[in-house]
Amino acid sequence: MTELSQARVLMIATDGFETSELMKPRQALLDAGVQVTLASLKMDPITGESGGEKGESISPDTLVGDIDSEDFDALVLPGGVHNPDTLRMDDTTISLIQEFFDDGKTVAAICHAPWLLIEADIVDGKRATSWPSLRTDLENAGATVVDEQVVVDGNLITSRNPDDIPAFIEAIKTALTKETADA
Repeated sequence: MTELSQARVLMIATDGFETSELMKPRQALLDAGVQVTLASLKMDPITGESGGEKGESISPDTLVGDIDSEDFDALVLPGGVHNPDTLRMDDTTISLIQEFFDDGKTVAAICHAPWLLIEADIVDGKRATSWPSLRTDLENAGATVVDEQVVVDGNLITSRNPDDIPAFIEAIKTALTKETADA
């Protein structure tokens, strides 16, 4: 049994997630034996986007409001424009992100998802990256913004866009291996 087969990851998304940024990391983690739970604001299937067109749909496993952060080792936040823009207005989602971060658990966000990190007030003093249009927002929130495919600063992992998904996945797996080894 590998360390990853003991890991538990929460993903949070709603309609308008970038299809590849949810589906590819989720499948890679499942393939590695990680237990992945998808939470959303509603139990109806949520629909992704890709290049401005509707993408795949997926049914959440649970509601954000039913999550206890103690049940998970890491949090993964896919991007898309509409998805994080909606989620950053949900107090329960923002509180969960803060809990994961404050407990030293991995919080990984890609593309537009760092909007959620800004809303949770957890980027001040951190190195981070994102989709280019969010970089001023990150700087204004106190982050040191860099243009790299994946940035790991403590328990925070950020990536820029769908092209960075392989590096994003590897950074998450590395963090999970360390976290489950330390447990």
